[in-house]
Amino acid sequence: MTDQVWKRDEIESPCIKICVVHPETRLCTGCNRSIDEISQWSKLSAEDRAQIMAELPTRAPMLKQRRGGRAARLAK
Repeated sequence: MTDQVWKRDEIESPCIKICVVHPETRLCTGCNRSIDEISQWSKLSAEDRAQIMAELPTRAPMLKQRRGGRAARLAK
């Protein structure tokens, strides 16, 4: 069974249902959108959605950076 909530004639949401907001970048770690982009998605024009979709791959590296882990805690 497909999830009909996410299927529309317009540009589909990039949501992959892993909704966790990164504490520093404030981007969703699943789809790389900002909270504002997520909340406004259904109201955005096709052009605005297309622009965001084009930017998403460039945001992915921002979420892959480690925040320090054990080495950072020990250095304090």
